Order: sequence, then structure tokens, then C-alpha cells
Amino acid sequence: MKVIAIANQKGGVGKTTTSVNLGAALAELGKSVIVMDMDPQANSTSALDFTPGDHPSVYQHLMDRNSHIGELLLDTKYENLHLIPCDMDLAGCEIELAKEDDHLVRLRELIQEYKQTDPADYLLMDCPPSLGVVMTSSLAAADELLVPLQCEYFGMEGLSKIVDVHRQICESGANPDVRLEGIVMTMADHRTNLSTLVINDVRSVFPDITYQTVVPRNIRLGEAPSYGQSILEYDPTCAGAVAYRNLAKEFLERRTPQEVH
Repeated sequence: MKVIAIANQKGGVGKTTTSVNLGAALAELGKSVIVMDMDPQANSTSALDFTPGDHPSVYQHLMDRNSHIGELLLDTKYENLHLIPCDMDLAGCEIELAKEDDHLVRLRELIQEYKQTDPADYLLMDCPPSLGVVMTSSLAAADELLVPLQCEYFGMEGLSKIVDVHRQICESGANPDVRLEGIVMTMADHRTNLSTLVINDVRSVFPDITYQTVVPRNIRLGEAPSYGQSILEYDPTCAGAVAYRNLAKEFLERRTPQEVH
């Protein structure tokens, strides 16, 4: 199982949208996927049609060393797609977990133990929009980092920060092997020159890791979570659904043959 942190310390860039819809698209292609909600706002949990707080969350397992994270797994209504839910209690980790000497590696240890059971092909962690303990712990637990980046210049400023955090996690020894796997351009408005300029600038700096698939600004992507649906169910032919299906295919094309098959 590959663990992919979907992270950007800037809010509103499409982390949850990407976690849920990339997960759904990979599941549609036959991959077993777990979406792990690591954001106290619990948007991935509600987007997959669960009510935050109705089920035990990752918070209890981070604070209880004797628990097993696999106990949290919920089956969604989509074949091959599962959820580890979250609720507002996780916000307490920013204070409580920070007091612990092993705060950077505790989540990693929980996930490493779970990985040994080979529960899925991919675990996608929807990280919070911050540079706090929960986000850095998620990076320390991941095999790879996937960065959704909004097509605007403030987004580019945020990119330098998440790249720097990635470097710090590697150099700290908490997770020297986590790889910056890719950058996904989101909320692109091709009617404007700005989106094109930002996409070109990012590709010029990160030519090998910027995805060719660009997720457009699409109102249907914003509507789907309010119905507890992925975009593939809510409007399977809209531009957002097409983009996430293409993103899932490109994601798999970038994998090693052994990992894909």
C-alpha cells in the first residue's frame, strides 16, 4: 500500500476535492483505495456521505497507543473506496500531540503497522490547511506528497512553502524517504491568461512532477459534496469528472509496473 499525503498549507486549493474524486476515480479503475481524513473540518468524511462524529475518528487512535487504525475503516457506497473518518476532535491534536516527544512519528507508526496487513493499493491522506502538527505528522507518515495548486499567483507562493516543509521533513530524519510525487493544477479558468501563465510557470520550475491533467474551475465539483457524492456520481460527464478520471489514469501511468498491476 502506498501512502500519499495530499497537502498544501493554503486553504481552498482543492485538497479535499482531489482526495475524494481521485480516490473515487482510482476505485472506478479497480484499485482499492482508502481516503484518510486528516482535516478537523472533516470535509472528506461528509463528502463521502458520513456525518462527522458518528464514528470513531483517527484522533482517538493517535492518542491511544494500544489501538489499531484498521478498526476505523468504513465502507463507502462506492466499490473499492473506503474511508477513515475524522471529526473536530482532531483539532485537539495540535496541542495534545505536540507535547509528546514522538509527535512527528506516531501517525507513521500507526500506519506502518496497518500497511503490513496490505489493506489497499493506495491510502490518500486529506491533510489540513496548516503547517501544524497534524499536517507535518501526515507528511512524516507518507510515502509520497501530492500538492494541489490553485492556478493563481498566491498559489505559487504557497508552493514554495510546502516544498520547504517537505525538505525539512526529509532532513529532520522523521521521514527521509517521502517523495514529492506531483503537483496538480486546480481551479483553472482557461478563459483568462492568468491560469495559463501560472500553469506554464509551475511547469517550467517543476517540469518532471507537474501533472499534464489540469482540473478546471467547475461549479459541479463544488456542488457534489453537499449531496454526499463524488463528482463521478453527481455529474459523470461534466468537465470536473472528466478531469479527475484523466488524473487517475495519469497517476497510474506514473507508477511502477509492479505497483500498478
